[in-house]
Amino acid sequence: MKTNIVLTGLMGCGKTTVGKKLSELLNMPFVDVDQFIEEHYDSIPKLFEKGEEYFRDIESKAVETVSRFENSVISTGGGVVLRKENMSLLKKNGLVFYLDRPIDDIVRTVDPENRPLLKNGKEVLYRLKKEREFFYLQYCDYHIHTSDMDKAISEIISIFNNQNRHRKNNSRI
Repeated sequence: MKTNIVLTGLMGCGKTTVGKKLSELLNMPFVDVDQFIEEHYDSIPKLFEKGEEYFRDIESKAVETVSRFENSVISTGGGVVLRKENMSLLKKNGLVFYLDRPIDDIVRTVDPENRPLLKNGKEVLYRLKKEREFFYLQYCDYHIHTSDMDKAISEIISIFNNQNRHRKNNSRI
């Protein structure tokens, strides 16, 4: 049985907002991979100073650890899907939800201050969406639109509960 809810998507799509609310409503711990990295390694901007590849290596180490957690809501960094091994680990014990929010909404609300990939402007979000969309769709179990956060949260809870109810019933057969 998959006991984790894993949230993927572009920066600013609502992973942290949705994740914290799911955590509260489902009484499950919330784990933010970016926060985990900052607590155990260094700030993300400082890690990026050593190069994106260096950061991705650290991110993969963090994913390896958090993917072993159980009964958790896990919010990933936007680029976690760039490495197949990250997603394989997360999918072993988690249902993966791709949170898809309109880019124009993200551009209006995201603060580029602590987002190293946005240092050259928010326009990069359009490029990242184009580059990563295939991976988000490939690795997700469910594609959730987050223009309405409350509806997205309800949808995720319903899917998660139905999946786990179904698995419990099948394990009794």
